[in-house]
Amino acid sequence: MEGTAHHALSYIEFGVTDLAATRAFYEAAFGWRFNDYGPSYSGIRAADGEGEIGGLNPGAEPSAGGPLVLLFSDDLDASVTAVQDAGGAVIAGPYEFPGGRRFEFTDPSGNRLGVFSGA
Repeated sequence: MEGTAHHALSYIEFGVTDLAATRAFYEAAFGWRFNDYGPSYSGIRAADGEGEIGGLNPGAEPSAGGPLVLLFSDDLDASVTAVQDAGGAVIAGPYEFPGGRRFEFTDPSGNRLGVFSGA
């Protein structure tokens, strides 16, 4: 992905129980704009309208611990290995998603993060 740095914080994903209501809330409260991917996902557009900075995912449970933070990777398989070698636990994936692949892991303190790569 152009302009995305390897292993930099890149995207924040919110689990939601009602996509339409949550989207309407952020539009009204903060003026956020979205890219819709049907009833299963809304991407949060960057303030300049170029790209996305996050998303609303009705397929993920809302977390009392906060939204899912995603890092970008130039080499997803190497990132999986690096996480495991550093003592992290891969808890999902790698799996395909529209636009690329990703996996999710927990760090030694139990924080859940994700790493994605472009198609």
